[in-house]
Amino acid sequence: MRHVAILVETARAYGRGVIRGIARYNRQRGNWSTYFHPQGLGEPPPSWLKKWKGDGIIARIDNIKTANVIAEVGVPVVNLRSTLPHLPFPFIGADNKAVARLAAHHLLQRGFKHFGLCWYRRGYHRGFDVRQEYFRQCVEKVASSYNQFILRRGDLRSPAWEKEQDRIVEWLLALPTPVGILTVNDDCGLQVLDACRRAGLSVPDQVAVIGCENDEYACSLSIPPLSSIDLNSERVGYEAAVLLERLMVGKPVPKRLPEIEPLGVIARRSTDVLATDDAKVVRAVRFIRSNACRPVTAMDVMEHVKIPRTTLQFRVRKVIGCTIHQEIKRVQIARAKELLSSTNMPIKRVARESGFANVQYFTRVFHQATGETPAKFKRSNF
Repeated sequence: MRHVAILVETARAYGRGVIRGIARYNRQRGNWSTYFHPQGLGEPPPSWLKKWKGDGIIARIDNIKTANVIAEVGVPVVNLRSTLPHLPFPFIGADNKAVARLAAHHLLQRGFKHFGLCWYRRGYHRGFDVRQEYFRQCVEKVASSYNQFILRRGDLRSPAWEKEQDRIVEWLLALPTPVGILTVNDDCGLQVLDACRRAGLSVPDQVAVIGCENDEYACSLSIPPLSSIDLNSERVGYEAAVLLERLMVGKPVPKRLPEIEPLGVIARRSTDVLATDDAKVVRAVRFIRSNACRPVTAMDVMEHVKIPRTTLQFRVRKVIGCTIHQEIKRVQIARAKELLSSTNMPIKRVARESGFANVQYFTRVFHQATGETPAKFKRSNF
C-alpha cells in the first residue's frame, strides 16, 4: 500500500472534482493510503509534511513556500495548478485551447459579432493566458469588434471590490451591443454580471456572458445564472493519479502529458439568446434546441417556420455559421455527452434519448464529432 498526500482545496468546485477523480482511481486501481485534510486554495502546507515519510504527492501548488516544502519531501509529485512557472513537477490540467474554442463557438452559434474578454494580467495564470489568446484567434475573423478588460487581482494596485466593479461598468457601457463576453473563470463571470445590473444592461439581450469551470455555487449566485464550461476536473484528478502511480514505480515522466478535454458548455440564462433581428431564424433555432432529441429533421424545422428550405438554410447559416442539419446534430451530441458523463445509462438508451434511431448511426456521428466512440468517452469521463 502506497502512502499518498493529496493537497487539493475543497473550497472550489474544480478542486472537489479533482478529488473525486483521484478517489475513483484509488477505488479502481490504486490501493493507496491517502493523507488528506479539507483546505482552501493557497493555504500553507500542513505542518506534518516536512517530516512525512510517504510515497507521492498530488497538489494544487499556489505559492512558492508550498512548492519548496513539497520539493524537500523528496517523493514523486504531480502538480495541478499552473500559476507558478518553472516548477520542477509534471503538470496535468485542462486543454485550454479546447476551452476557448468551446466558448467561441457557443457565442458564435448565438449570432454575436461583437466580443469581449474579461481576464487577469498576462502571466498571472498560464492557462488563462492560453484561453484569452486562443479565444481571440477563434473570433477575430468574424468579429466586428473585440475588447478586453483586465482585472487587477494579483496586482499590487489591486483596488477594492466596489472600485473594480465601477471599472467594469465603465468598460461595459463603452462596448457595442449586443456583445458576447468570455470570462476566464466563473469569479470573473460573477463580477461582470453584477456590473451589468449596475449599468442597467440587459442580460443576455445586450450582454451575454459565459464563464469557465462551472462552479455551481458561483453560477447560481449570479443574476441571471451564468453559463459556463465544465473543465472536467474529475478527469484531471484521475489522470493525475495515473501519472503519480507511474512515477512511484520508477517510470519516467512521459514526453507528452495529457491535456484534458472539457466536457462541454453548461448553458444557462446568461447566454440564452440569439443575437439577430431575423425572427424566422430565432424561431428555427429555438425549435431545434428544444426538440432536436425527439428527434427532428430539417424538414420538421421548415414546416415549423413556414418559409422555403433554401431561404431558411441561407439565413440560418448566415446567423449561426452552420446548417440546420449541423445544428441538430450539435445539440444531439451535446445531450449525449451529458448523459454519458453523468449517468450510468446504457449506450443504446443514450442514443435513443439523444435523438438517434440506432446505436450504429449514433456511434458513427459521435466519433466524427469527438474523435472517440461513445463507450470510450464514457469510460474516460464517468
